[in-house]
Amino acid sequence: MTQRTRIRRTAALAGVSAVLLGLLAPATASASASSVPAPGGPGGLAWTACQGATADPRQQCATLQVPMDYSNPRGPRIGIALSRVPSGKPAARRGALLLIPGGPGGSSLDDPSGRGQRLPQDVRDAYDLIGFAPRGLAPSASVDCGLDHADLATSRLRPWPAADGSVDANLATARRMADACRRNGGELLRHISTANEARDIDRIRAALGERRLSAWGVSYGTYVGAVYSQMFPQRTDRVVLDSNDDPDPARVGRAWLAGHEQGVEDTFPDFAAWAAAPGNPDRLAERAADVRPLFLRLAARLDREPIPWPGANPEELNGNVLRQTMLDSLYSPGKYPALAKLVRAALRGTVPPAPAAPPEAVLQNVAAVGAATLCNDVAWPRSAAVYEKDVAKSRAEYPLTAGMPRNAMVCAAWPYAPQEPPVRITGRGPSNVLLVQNERDVATPLSGALRLRRALGDRAVMVTVNSTGHDAYLANGNACGDRVVSRFLASGQRPDADLHCR
Repeated sequence: MTQRTRIRRTAALAGVSAVLLGLLAPATASASASSVPAPGGPGGLAWTACQGATADPRQQCATLQVPMDYSNPRGPRIGIALSRVPSGKPAARRGALLLIPGGPGGSSLDDPSGRGQRLPQDVRDAYDLIGFAPRGLAPSASVDCGLDHADLATSRLRPWPAADGSVDANLATARRMADACRRNGGELLRHISTANEARDIDRIRAALGERRLSAWGVSYGTYVGAVYSQMFPQRTDRVVLDSNDDPDPARVGRAWLAGHEQGVEDTFPDFAAWAAAPGNPDRLAERAADVRPLFLRLAARLDREPIPWPGANPEELNGNVLRQTMLDSLYSPGKYPALAKLVRAALRGTVPPAPAAPPEAVLQNVAAVGAATLCNDVAWPRSAAVYEKDVAKSRAEYPLTAGMPRNAMVCAAWPYAPQEPPVRITGRGPSNVLLVQNERDVATPLSGALRLRRALGDRAVMVTVNSTGHDAYLANGNACGDRVVSRFLASGQRPDADLHCR
């Protein structure tokens, strides 16, 4: 099978499911068969109609060749899949707006004709909307660790401790997964990192013929956008960072994982109020204060007495699967009913139908990209004692997350050392960044976003939105926050100081 055929095959599989679970956060992987790009030469882009139907017939596709290893720019090259929907009003066009996906393990390849079309008309007139599949993610040059099927379960990729708090099984899983990545991942796996994604983005900018690039980064994409703005400050135009990662250069992805502790504490009360509301057909309790202890008791019971769940991975509803479902469901209030239905079923000793899973090839690809990014960005502790101590402390202080955010994942046994230190985010550079952040966000809590705000200093202004959910702009935020961001993208007008949108 040729590389191009393999890329097409993986991309076609990705179209079966629009939402994938990355290692830290659900990552929208929209690289579908409709967006398989045409091959481009190493010197530029050959834009053609995307293969198959797209949501917007104007969307075009291409492939950009970039160095696999930027320390050896004349060495092997890899393809980065790109897409665009051109500005519909050339006279109003300002430049290109890159849609930076979350994850790590997400793609924005279909976003120009997807979420990009939710942008106000004056913003769409001002920019060509650009999407891409980051290195390692099909249909760009792709990677795959060949993990065991059981290790693709989200409750394995996110390392939930045993019911007694032990991390021994997690460390064994980390060693097994890391060994599979070493054997099957190939050379590209070593060159997947946030800094290299930022370098790829600057190659995209140059190939587009843009002197400066505007960007809208979401979730992990906020860290990518911040790193790009740090590495290439004079090549940025208007930068929106939405649902923001903690930029701690000593921990990087470890800080994002740890952020779930506070994120769950921030958002669970909103779920509890909904789950206790009169008239709610999925009501769990008469008082919001009763929902939390009900959930904790049920999770503890499932730790002791799992319920068989045919077709799921794993094929049982245990305490950690319930906790993982809780965490996933807090990403958006629209997901609350699914969690409540699972809780209600489990209280009766039953389970709903197993949730549909993306094709295994897609899960393998996303898991490999996520692991490579997190583990190559910064070295994680190797000592079991470090994780045992942190997990015990986390379990005591944050019982809803049961120690998971401080636990050992595949990076605890990763076979490769980071090739460069993490990028430290600072205030050096033009003042052209707007952060938008919900107050209650399970994946990127406000506390971490405030650290990014402080790191950027005078480069940034932050809009804090009184809302619940992950992804703020044009998603789970509010009209006030949406207006501020849209105005900035369309006109460059930004609040003079940090703003709270009530």
